[in-house]
Amino acid sequence: MKKLALLLTLVLALTAIAGLSLAEGAPEAEALYEEAFPNWNPEAPALNTLIDYVEAVTDPDSPDFIPEMDRIATFDMDGTLMGELYPTYLEYYMLAWRILEDPTIEPDAAMLEVGRTLRDCALDNSFPEDMAMQHAIQAARAYSGMTLREFEDFVTKILVRECDGFEGMTYGEAYYLPMVEVIEYLQDNGFKCYVCSGSDRFICRVFIEGMVDIPYEQIIGMDVELEATNQGDEAGLDYVFTPADDVVRTDRLLIKNLKTNKVLQIAQEIGRQPVLSFGNSSGDVSMHNYVIHNNAYKSAAFMLIADDDVRDYGSSEKGPALREKWEGQGFNVISMAGDWKTIYGEDVVKTGEFHWLEELAEERVPSDAEAEAEVEAEAGEDVQYVMYLGTNDRDTNKPVFTQAETMERARAILLSHFGGYTIQEANGGWVDGDTEYQEYTLVIYLSDTDLDAVHAAADELIETFHQSSVLIQANPTTTEFYS
Repeated sequence: MKKLALLLTLVLALTAIAGLSLAEGAPEAEALYEEAFPNWNPEAPALNTLIDYVEAVTDPDSPDFIPEMDRIATFDMDGTLMGELYPTYLEYYMLAWRILEDPTIEPDAAMLEVGRTLRDCALDNSFPEDMAMQHAIQAARAYSGMTLREFEDFVTKILVRECDGFEGMTYGEAYYLPMVEVIEYLQDNGFKCYVCSGSDRFICRVFIEGMVDIPYEQIIGMDVELEATNQGDEAGLDYVFTPADDVVRTDRLLIKNLKTNKVLQIAQEIGRQPVLSFGNSSGDVSMHNYVIHNNAYKSAAFMLIADDDVRDYGSSEKGPALREKWEGQGFNVISMAGDWKTIYGEDVVKTGEFHWLEELAEERVPSDAEAEAEVEAEAGEDVQYVMYLGTNDRDTNKPVFTQAETMERARAILLSHFGGYTIQEANGGWVDGDTEYQEYTLVIYLSDTDLDAVHAAADELIETFHQSSVLIQANPTTTEFYS
């Protein structure tokens, strides 16, 4: 009995000490929630995991201490920092409006097809598998020739529009207030925050500038090649930039920044392995894995799930399955429905109504010049053909050859059919169910030929690379060999 009484006394004493410690720490913790995270529920597991992490890695006496120069955090943008369900991605809306409504351009048939697909498939998310890549290709074309300032002005004019599906919010205000608090908290604790998005780098720059204090050089995204206004076909090493020049966008896609491409861009542009990563979809899994595995420092990844169908257009039904999936891969889960007091602010109201189809309903018709060009195209005159050749086996989705062998075999086939060609290397990606795929893709430009010859080469490419099909575009063009 004496031993039992002594043990009970010891337990009560330890409990009292622990209670005193917690009581002393409670006001400090409460102040942190009120000052740094007023839009979070204090009991949110992901938030408390993040706070514990930051306190550990910023304490010089902690074994998990990280020097400030290595405190790198990367954030996806669409669906992680901002809404993407009104009813689809911001950059999809921008391109659909540019193609279908913007009176300053005259889209060709290939652009119109993509614009109409973006419009018609957004409400039920019935996009074709390769929509991300087709969007990237036609976005490069649709914005080609714009200076960076002109493109910035275009993006800004879209951002000030009322956000479809909501009242009290523009597109430029459609960012998640709790995630803004995360970025500011990390910055206050010596973290350098980067945005790594699949959206166009220059769209991200304009949007992020109105949201948080992240400089342009810390924003990574989809990229097109840039050139000087009067550069023409001259290489950058040969051309001298003049006072009459500006920097303009071209139609040459450099990279679609999704999945493993995010990892490669982070390694190339940042040069340090991040220790924190925030995302919301399968497109961010590669980035998360890069951060939390084989890292010299304590690291963590957070996956946001859109499970709020009251204040936003998420799915409460999919929430539990997504939580199980992401936690099974070692990611911390942020629940929009359970962890946030507000998403966009108390004055923003979900309407449940979209005006997407009526706003983008206008049917563009080719101008007289375009009609003439289409006639010439049908006659095989002054047309540039573009082929998009995937190189994954149609049955296994595995590469048929190495990239070097792929290029060698493609060149041999093209030279057997044409006097000349131009090849660009590209990376494609898509999601089928829960499975994500990457594909090394060749973009082949052909001039001074006809459709029969293009089809003959395509037949051989399809057989050699075991494809179901190749995408062929016929673009009316004007060719001049200038000297």
